[in-house]
Formats: sequence, C-alpha cells, structure tokens
Amino acid sequence: MAVKNFETLDTSTDVTTTRTLLHEAIPLTGTIVSGTYFEGYIPTLDTNIKNYSHGMFQSVYDYPYLSSSANHIFDLSIGYASTSGMSSSANEQNAKKINIYTNMAQTLLGYDVSGNVDTFESDLDLTDNDSQMKEVFFVNFSRLLTKDQVKKGSFSLTLGTGSWATPFAPGAGYGVTLTDLSASDTAGTNPNVNSGEYGLLYNSATASALGAVFYQAGVAVITASIFASGAEVGASTPLGQQDQFNLFHAVAYGTTGSWTSLPISQSCDAIRRRVYNLSFNNTTELNSTVYFCRASSTKFNYSSNPTYTTGSKIRVKNVASDTPMSYITTVGLYNSNNELLAVAKLSEPLKKDPSNEITLRVRLDY
Repeated sequence: MAVKNFETLDTSTDVTTTRTLLHEAIPLTGTIVSGTYFEGYIPTLDTNIKNYSHGMFQSVYDYPYLSSSANHIFDLSIGYASTSGMSSSANEQNAKKINIYTNMAQTLLGYDVSGNVDTFESDLDLTDNDSQMKEVFFVNFSRLLTKDQVKKGSFSLTLGTGSWATPFAPGAGYGVTLTDLSASDTAGTNPNVNSGEYGLLYNSATASALGAVFYQAGVAVITASIFASGAEVGASTPLGQQDQFNLFHAVAYGTTGSWTSLPISQSCDAIRRRVYNLSFNNTTELNSTVYFCRASSTKFNYSSNPTYTTGSKIRVKNVASDTPMSYITTVGLYNSNNELLAVAKLSEPLKKDPSNEITLRVRLDY
C-alpha cells in the first residue's frame, strides 16, 4: 500500500503572514517613583533610586534596587543645548549636561541639513527652528515596560505644582498633566527621525506643547519651562522661564542653588518628587506565519504508524470493503530536505476518510 507522507505547500495559496499588536497598561504612581521607599529627610535616601559615580543620570526601580525583586522602571536626567542661555563653564557639571542633551538629540533626532545635531522642538517640524526646547529633562523608560514601543495616544504624565513640602497641595491642584492624545497611528507624529516616531506632549489645560514622547525609543523629553509658574514656587510675581526653574530648585533644597549650580542627581530628585502619576500602554508586535495544511478527500486516509496494521490488515477496518480511515493528531512542517522543523499537536484526534476534507491552520509566532 503506497502511503504519501508529505504534502507540498504552495507559498502563494497555503502560506500567509500576519502582524498583531498586543497592548498592556503601565500605571506608575508617584508614590512608587518617590516616597514609598523614602528613608530619611533628603531624596537621595530613597532606596529604590540608584545614583552613579559619573553623576549623569539616576535609575528608578519599583523596589529597593539592591533587592533581587527590583525591576528597573526608567532613567532620569537633565540637559541643555550648548546654545542655551543656561550654558556656562562656571555651572555645575556644565559639560555633562551639554553632553547628555547632545547625545540624546543625536540618537533620537539625528542631524539637520547643515550637518549639525538637531535641537528638540515642541512642534512636529524640525526645520523651522521656531519652537526649540534647549533646556529639558529626559525620562528614558526601560524596555521591560515599553516592550516594542509606547502606544500612540496613551501617554500621560502629571507633575505637581505645589511647594517642595507639599507638591500636590489642594491649593495648587494636582499640577500639570501632559498627554499625547493628538497622536495616533495615522496622524499627529513625526516619523522622520533617527529613533522612529515622536508625538508632542500637550498641557491638557492650555493645549500648549511642553515636550515630546519618542514611541519606539521609549523616551519622554520635557521642557524645563513646564515649571514656569508663579504658583510653582510661591513667588509674588511671575518670573522668567530660566529663573523660575532655578528658583524651583532653590526652594527644593532650601539653598541658593539652581538648575545650573546643582548636580544632575539633585535636579533629578527635585523633578522626581513632583511626579504625581505616569501611565501609558506599551506595544508588543507579534509577527506570525500561517500555514494552511490541507488534507483533501483522497489524501491522508492511511497512516504510516506501524501500529496501524496487524498481520497485514488495517486495524480500523472490520471487512475489506470498508473505507479506509485515519486519525490526524499531529502536523509536522518540513524543509525541502524533508527535515522536520516544527511540530503542532491537535487538541484531539480528527477522523479522516475519503468522505471529508480537512484544513488545519498552523501559526508560527516570532
């Protein structure tokens, strides 16, 4: 009895590919970022915060970072462009702050037509140079949270606008909320950058753009001027953006220090303490190849399993005139050399005889 063990797949009709996007909600409350593991009177004693000897950024964990249970959430840093009015050789870590800004801009944006590193802007047109963000802070999320990318239109960040002691005081509300609700898969983003795409972060109350989120890179860039508010520092009169941000840090530490005269780690502490809520949806891109394995009425009605016969007789036939039958339990995918590459098991055996046809859909995810 001749039994055909293999059926050749036609790549034009039997094989197709699909792409599925899976999303997961990531809520990060401010108490995780600052306060839950607070062990002292200064922010540097938060045991879930790791600072480094190079002093260029700090890492935030969801648990004391020395614990094996800790998961890295994001890195936080600040920087300004070399052309910023804040830049001065007399500043604390001036070169490092410029280097951070330049490195992030080079990685996320790339170069302009003149060969210079682009500057972050609070609009989607990098060629006009009319909405430049030269003083910013960076939130670089871990790949554990963002997976393949941040879902467009899902990002939200709320920063407190109260005093250092009570950043979320009722009198000051719960601060400024930044969202990218104008971004979607078809609009509201700039795809012409090194890192993929970015969308703008708007103040939900005033609709002014105060930052950008780079979806594939998993980085949020927020301008320092988000803190430019008289209520922010309790000043009697509004101050300029640069002075206001400096004063914000002076109040934070009770000294005359400012954004330019404080090290990066202390500036990060001041920003981190004001995070009220942060949330977004991540995206996992699932690519699949689907194989349609077809068993027509005239094929696969016999089995090559040695137990299929006994004494030269088919076990499942009582008399010679009975139609042949088999039970399909497994699908094997082979290459051109008849080498087994993948095996798919059915949840239950499927009866196959000349009176029926079966098409099995086998999906390989990667």
